[in-house]
Amino acid sequence: MHLTVEEALSIYPLSEAKLIAGAKGKHRIVKSINVMDAPDISDWIKEGEMLLTTAYLIKDSLEDASALLHTLNRRGSSALGIKLGRFWDTVPEELIAEAETLNFPLIELPFQFTFSDQMNGLFRAELSRSTSMLQSIMDKQRKLMRFALRSGRSRPLFESVSEVIGYPLAVVSARGDAVYNNSEYEDRQLLEGWPWQNRNQRFRISDKTGLRIPLMQGEKCSGYLLYCPIDPLLLPVEESLFVQGAELISFHIHSGYEDYFEHAEHREFSSLLRRCLKGGLSCSELSQAAVKLEVTLLHSPFQLVLTDTAAIGDDRQGELLRLKEEYAEHPALRELNAIHVIMDEGVVSLLPVSQHSPEQFRALINECFHNLKLDKTYYPRAAVSSIKVKPEGLKEAFAEVRECMSMARQWGAYGNVVHYRQLELHLLLGQIPTDTMEKYINGNLRGLLSREPEYVKEMLHTLEVYLDNDGHVNETAKKLFIHRNTATYRIEKLSELLDVDFKKINDLMRLKLVFVFRKMLERD
Repeated sequence: MHLTVEEALSIYPLSEAKLIAGAKGKHRIVKSINVMDAPDISDWIKEGEMLLTTAYLIKDSLEDASALLHTLNRRGSSALGIKLGRFWDTVPEELIAEAETLNFPLIELPFQFTFSDQMNGLFRAELSRSTSMLQSIMDKQRKLMRFALRSGRSRPLFESVSEVIGYPLAVVSARGDAVYNNSEYEDRQLLEGWPWQNRNQRFRISDKTGLRIPLMQGEKCSGYLLYCPIDPLLLPVEESLFVQGAELISFHIHSGYEDYFEHAEHREFSSLLRRCLKGGLSCSELSQAAVKLEVTLLHSPFQLVLTDTAAIGDDRQGELLRLKEEYAEHPALRELNAIHVIMDEGVVSLLPVSQHSPEQFRALINECFHNLKLDKTYYPRAAVSSIKVKPEGLKEAFAEVRECMSMARQWGAYGNVVHYRQLELHLLLGQIPTDTMEKYINGNLRGLLSREPEYVKEMLHTLEVYLDNDGHVNETAKKLFIHRNTATYRIEKLSELLDVDFKKINDLMRLKLVFVFRKMLERD
């Protein structure tokens, strides 16, 4: 049973009764009804029980009546109903005054109705109320199911869940940012006690009660859903509806392309950026929208990064979301205020040109990959576009990273983070005949290829690493795990064998082409 004293007094035949004292306590909750039939009844009374009596055990002692009243109040009883006409014709004025002082509801019951009449009336009303409530919950569950199964949503997620369940709610990200709030409370009030535990919790806010539910995906918590205010005496079936709402939100957060934890302006721009890259919006239209949304990324030098994973299906979607979250939470990358969107191609990141060198930027991306703690035999791949200075360069940058990613997958070279500039030579030289490439390679490596195979292999690897590190001996030694003097000796020996001067750009370019051709031939 879950009625207030006021509601109980509106139900026939209890509606024929009269509240004679303690009107301020009429909002006490009636959970059950008991009948006084033993001297020690007050020892057995439970919180929320309404006690009905003929006053037989207290008719001769006002002190006993007063003691009973205090005990009932102390034990959290909801009310005391006294049936007149058998032992008392009227309730003593002293008892009425005491109940008024305690704000404890004291009810004068009519003689013509039995206790069973009163109880049955309340039970029937409660059954009707519970049936109606269950029907309402089933209707809400059906609406939630229809919303969950809808392939294309035209309405915002949070607003729709709040409307279906019928309660105001707030959503807080794992970083403690309130990203949605249609409740009557300010964000700072909702965030009291942050950080929170990853379990369902009731919480107090002002003088009311709220329910907080973590948004879980496996063991990872991506945020929290707060319902407030709620009825503190929710039935389990009502609370289960709140949990279903949280599960629905969690599912859409982890399976959809939209980032619900971004600020509204970034979320709207992300949607427009996705449309633009798919061809549904021009770069100039996106640029105009960016100005209105106060997103400045397209109006200063920028570049795109495309990141993809080898997983497929739901696993791929989950890993892409983790990648996006890692980019957004990484301290150095977060300062750039980049926009990250998930598309069919992978995670597309729009970033301003930063002060980081290309090597430092690659290191930051690889650090994010390492933080994900994926299978050690596999890391994601990232492709970086060339720098663009006008919004019209956005689609060109997108074409670059897609082409770069495709080539990196085919050749499996250049590490996990590949810059478009690294592969431009391949694109320019891709039409050269194979025999011409082989002739060029053999002609430039003739002095080395006549040596023993193991020696040739070691020296070629040294030369390749040396060229990849722009002729820096220290970096070459570090990458090869050899002493600097050993690296210097090998470079000098290569200069002698190949008859090249590593200080001359033309010689370096010829050797760089050698390795470009070798990679292209290995791919074929």
